Parts: sequence; C-alpha cells; structure tokens
Amino acid sequence: MTPETKGRFKWEPAALMVLLVGIGFWLVMNPSGNRARPRPESLTTEIRVGDTRGIVEVTGDSLQSQRFRLLTRDGFESAELSRTQFEAVFGSQIAASVADGRTNWLFRLLNITSWVSLVWIAIGFGGQLMFSGRMFLQWLISERHKVSIITPAFWWFSLLGGICLFTYFVWRQDAVGVLGQSSGIVIYARNLRLISKQKRRESRALG
Repeated sequence: MTPETKGRFKWEPAALMVLLVGIGFWLVMNPSGNRARPRPESLTTEIRVGDTRGIVEVTGDSLQSQRFRLLTRDGFESAELSRTQFEAVFGSQIAASVADGRTNWLFRLLNITSWVSLVWIAIGFGGQLMFSGRMFLQWLISERHKVSIITPAFWWFSLLGGICLFTYFVWRQDAVGVLGQSSGIVIYARNLRLISKQKRRESRALG
C-alpha cells in the first residue's frame, strides 16, 4: 500500500450519510399513505384528532368567502364550512390561526404549538448532534489509523446524546424512542465504568 493510498480520505461514507439524511427528510415531509389532496390555491394547516392526522384547507380571500374543509390522510374530505360554521365548532382563535396567515411556519415545520416547546426541540436536536458526532469521531479516528477504534469519547457522546434523546422522547410521548434509548443509556454508562476500572487497574500495576 502506497503512502498516497493509505492517507486518502474516503468520501463514499460521507456521501452515503448525506443521501440517507436527504431520504429521511423527504420521508418526513412526504409521509407514505397520505391521501389528503388540498387544492393548490388553498392555505393548509396540519391537524390531529384522536389517532387521525390530516389538514384543514382554507380557500377564499375574505371572511365572507372563506371556506374550510377537513382532509384526513386516509382520504376523507369533509363538507365545506363557512367561517361562521367553522368558528362555531373550533372557536375564533383557531379559525384565525389557520385562515388569516398567522400560523408560525417554524411551529408547523417542527410540529409544535409554542415557543416553550423549542426548548424540547433543542434538547432533541442536541442529543441527535451528539449521536452523529460520536459516529463522525469514531469514523475519523478509525480512518486515520486504518483500523476500527472506539475511544472513551465515543461512549461519552453516546451517553449524553442518549440522555437528551430519552428526555426528548418522553416529552414527545414516543414509546418506541423511550424504549430504544433507555437500554442504550445503561450500556453506555456501563462501558464508561469498565473503562474507568481498567485504567485504575493499569495504574496500580504500574505503581
């Protein structure tokens, strides 16, 4: 193996990561099985009723001409409601938020309803960044040495990221995420404990 070949940075894994991130975001923004088809000129807002998700479609430029429809992902389309009829069911505040353009685009993107929820979103993103960071760190060190290496920093990133994601999934009431992270946290902490004990044994042996 020549020095040039040994030191060459592998771009394929990075390209694959970018591709997977793109596919993931596409799936989030365009979930399969969504049969709701709003009119192109309408204003839409996501809504959830019980276990059913869908959108509220609003057409019309004035209070008198506005028409509301509920479209669910399974293909159901309600009859059109006037502004007055919609307010009678959902209230004037909800009617204003979905029809008057005052819905915060950031809230819609992150599927939250208040600025306080951004704290939880930040915790979730922070945990995910640490999880991604641990893999990049392990990958870069392994590429440098041309052998798979797992450093203590990998386990620290895993533990802190797992705690953040566990907290985030609890807030989201996501049982799958909570289950996945709860077992991981214990494993990460145990590996750090074993590393610490090994270092103490080595220190005593040298002393």
